[in-house]
Formats: sequence, C-alpha cells, structure tokens
Amino acid sequence: MNETFHVMTALMLVAALLGALALQLRQPLIVAFIVTGILVGPAVLDWVRPDDQITALAEIGVTVLLFAVGLKLDMQHVRTLGPVALATGIGQLAFTILFGYLIGIGLGMGALQAVYVAVALTFSSTIIIVKLLSDKRELDSLHGRIAVGFLIVQDIAVVIAMMVVGSLGGGGDAGGWILVTASVAAKLVVAVLLVFALMRYLLPWLMKIVSRSQELLLIFAIAWGTALAVLGEAAGFSKEVGAFLAGFSLASSEYRESISARLSGIRDFLLLFFFVELGARLEFDALGAQLFESAVFSAFVLIGNPLIVMAIMGYMGYRQRTGFLAGLTVAQISEFSIVFVAMGMSLGHVDNSVLSLITLVGLVTIAASTYMILYSQALYAAIEPWLSAFERRIPYREREYERGTTGNDAPQVIVYGLGRYGSRLMSRLEGYGVRVLGVDFDPEAVRDMRRAGHEIAFGDAEDPEFPLSLPLRRCRWVVSTLDEDDINAVLIGALRRAGFSGDVAAVAHRPDEAGPLRRAGVALLLTPFADAADFAADRLHAALSASED
Repeated sequence: MNETFHVMTALMLVAALLGALALQLRQPLIVAFIVTGILVGPAVLDWVRPDDQITALAEIGVTVLLFAVGLKLDMQHVRTLGPVALATGIGQLAFTILFGYLIGIGLGMGALQAVYVAVALTFSSTIIIVKLLSDKRELDSLHGRIAVGFLIVQDIAVVIAMMVVGSLGGGGDAGGWILVTASVAAKLVVAVLLVFALMRYLLPWLMKIVSRSQELLLIFAIAWGTALAVLGEAAGFSKEVGAFLAGFSLASSEYRESISARLSGIRDFLLLFFFVELGARLEFDALGAQLFESAVFSAFVLIGNPLIVMAIMGYMGYRQRTGFLAGLTVAQISEFSIVFVAMGMSLGHVDNSVLSLITLVGLVTIAASTYMILYSQALYAAIEPWLSAFERRIPYREREYERGTTGNDAPQVIVYGLGRYGSRLMSRLEGYGVRVLGVDFDPEAVRDMRRAGHEIAFGDAEDPEFPLSLPLRRCRWVVSTLDEDDINAVLIGALRRAGFSGDVAAVAHRPDEAGPLRRAGVALLLTPFADAADFAADRLHAALSASED
C-alpha cells in the first residue's frame, strides 16, 4: 500500500511539473499529461503499468467524463442536432473507411490489415475533444454541440465495431458478421428503451430524495454513472456507452446543472490518470520502420477528415466557419483506435506492426489536432479565403439562428453573453424602455430568450466577421458580459472594423482585470460582485437605521 501511495505521489508531482512547463510553453495540459504517462510508463521509468491501480482511476475518470457528456444532451438538443450529427458522423465514417482502405492497399497492406487500419482511423477521441472544447468554453457553442453529437455517433460505432470483432473471434465469415451485427443492434434498442423507462418512472422519484443533500446528489450521480457503465459492459457494450446513457438519462432533470457543476473538479482530477495511463500504454518498439506510412495516414486524418465534415455541414446549410471549427474535432484518432487494433492482434487478425503504426499515428494526430483546436480562430482566419466552396450561397440552417432583430427600430444597446448576469441586465434595460439586442452562441439560450419575447441574435464573440451582420449604425453601447480578456479584445477590434463608433462596457470580476480591459478600449467597467455588495450594504444600513428609529 505504501509503495502504491509513493508511486501515485511521484506521478502527480511529475504531472504538475510538466504541466507548469507546458503552460510556460503555451502547450495544452493534455499533451503534458500524456508525456507524463510516457515518462513514468514502461518505456522510461517503469513506475506505472496498465494493470496497476491507476487503471481503475483512469476508468472512473473516463466514466465521469462520458457521464458529463450525456448530462449535456437533453432531448431538445438531440431533436435539434440529431440529423446533422447523424449525417456528419456516418458520412465521415464511410469516407474514412473507404479512402483509408484504399490508401492501405496502395501502401502494400493485406486486405484484412487495411480494413483494421481504415476502421481505426475513423475513431476520434471524445474525451480529448470534450476537454479541449470545455477549456475553451466552446462546448455550448453551435459547432461544439454538433461536434459532440457526431462524436457520440462515432462512440456508438466504436462500440459496435469492438463488439462485432470480439464476437467473431478468430472467424470472419459473412454469416457471422450479419448475425453479430443484428445481435448488437437488438441490444442497443433494448438499452435505449430501458433508459427511457428509467427516465419516466424511476429517476424523477429517486432524484427528489437524493437532491435534499448536495453531497448525496454528487455521490448518487457518480454511483449512477459507474453502475450503468458496469451494466453496459456486462450487456456487451462498453463502460463509455453505459456512462453516456447514465448521463443522458439525467439530462432532462432539473438537477443537471447542479450535478454538472459539482462534477467538473472531480472529472478534471480523474482525467489526469486517464491521460497518464494512455501515455503509459504507448509502445515504441519497431516504430522507426513505420515512419513513412504513419506520415501518410496522419496527413489523411489531419486533412481528409475535417474536409468531409465541412463538405457535409456546408451541404446541410451551415456556414463554412461552423463546419471548419466542427471539422477540426475529427482531425485525430483516439485511444479506442489503439485498443481496437490490439483486440485484432490478440485475435490473430493483424500483427504488431499494425499496432505500432496506429500508435504512431495517434501520437502525431493527437498532438497536432490539439494545437489546431486551441488556435482554431487564428487558423481559420489564415485559410478562410480558400473555404468558400464549403458554404452554400444561402446558409439557410444557420440563418434560422441569426434572425435576431424584429421590427425596423435599431437597438440602442447590444449585450454579448446571455447567462444569468447578461439576461438579467437585458431584461432590466428593456424595463427602462431601452431597445436591446442580445447575442449568444448557445442555440438553446437563443431559442429560450426568443420565446420569452426578447430580440436575440445567434453569434460568437470570437467570430471577427459576425459584427458585420449586426445593426451597429444607431447602436450607442455594446456590453460584453464575457469573463475573458482576450475574447473581449477580439470583440472590440471586430466591432471597430465593422464601423461601430459607440462605447463598449465589459464585466470585471477582479480588480486586476481593469487595466487590460481599459487598454482594450472599454469605456465602462461593470463590477457585479462589488456592485452587489455595495447594494446589499446600503439595504442593510437602511434596515439598521429604520430599526433604531
């Protein structure tokens, strides 16, 4: 026990040191944690092996993350983005498998090896993508929601592929494939029906009991996620699918925001062990002989997968920017790719060279796509002139979100960000007779505010072209409730280039934020915490004075 404790302590210390170095180099923490896994794994220090206790923590981390993903997908979201997620996910799967197979044959692989490589290249890492989008606060954006949707389609495909291959064993006849696929489909239908039954009859009653205590609510959420993960694995799916269904079953609950907020810290801590274990699993024997093939397949994944996503989304009526940002999320292969090929090797379908190839492609594409997503705005700005072919003349589907203003009167104030503070600010200004236009990049928030009778535009503060579509001529103030200095700087620059000559107000939660906001051109600083405290103090003082009288 003491030895395990010492190893875990050393592991977290190494991860913290490499993470600090990564921040100094402006690199993502995910890469630092994977490098930590390589360093402490069998390839270098040999502190951690896949069968150690860290594996259990890694699996719980994955379970909690997929549970949180399912928690974000309520029924309204599924109904809205279901068609585009399904079309994009299936289209990307078909494209990658077909052309990946042809590339494999062209490189001299056997037919079965080429099939395994092609299928492995289709899987993108939901875990890594969700973490990156969450860190960038883009998980609730339109492209983030669409990306999560088609990544879930991929996750289901990954589970089906693993179940089919595992069920076939050493055989591979056509009859076996058909029978196993039919069995998998039947199990999926039964699982979905069971989840809907739980959502209707059991969970509402159970949630009322456990929600009396916030601590119990958190424990129940984790227990529910891990329990369905175990049941999913026992039913022949995977832990990930079971955990996702557990989260999805609570997505329509009124307690989902409370659960999600409390899960975030635990999720981030446990994911450290997942990324460390992922690095520890990587094998480096015979990688030198696979450099050319890995370069070809890496280029195919980094370029080909985003292109097909952009083409499908453009055809379905989305803007090129939305398609580009969503397409970047499939520019890597996932940890499941390595597991899938390892399964094929254990069944005698492929040899170690294929596993080494996929491992190297995974390293290259995960590292490269991480930077592509982190710096997606700058990358889009650099190549935007060449992307016009991926947008219809009228992007009708996205225009539905952008019909923000009604009537002929231009707004006096535009409010960016319609969270609790922004929506309250907008309502109070409207109460004074001020014409206000709200802007948000969450489609659900846009729909809810419009249903309440507010004038709302769907848009992203990081999109430099979006202000061109706003009625800025007679607008006197633009208010940003976004708590990000760099985003506010981008927004102010885009507003000025669009011809906005009014003033900008921005929210500052801490005193040290005032200087950067002033330098960016903010004329009025809004201080919610200080203002609320001053107002509360005035009310208390008035109450004290009244009681003394």
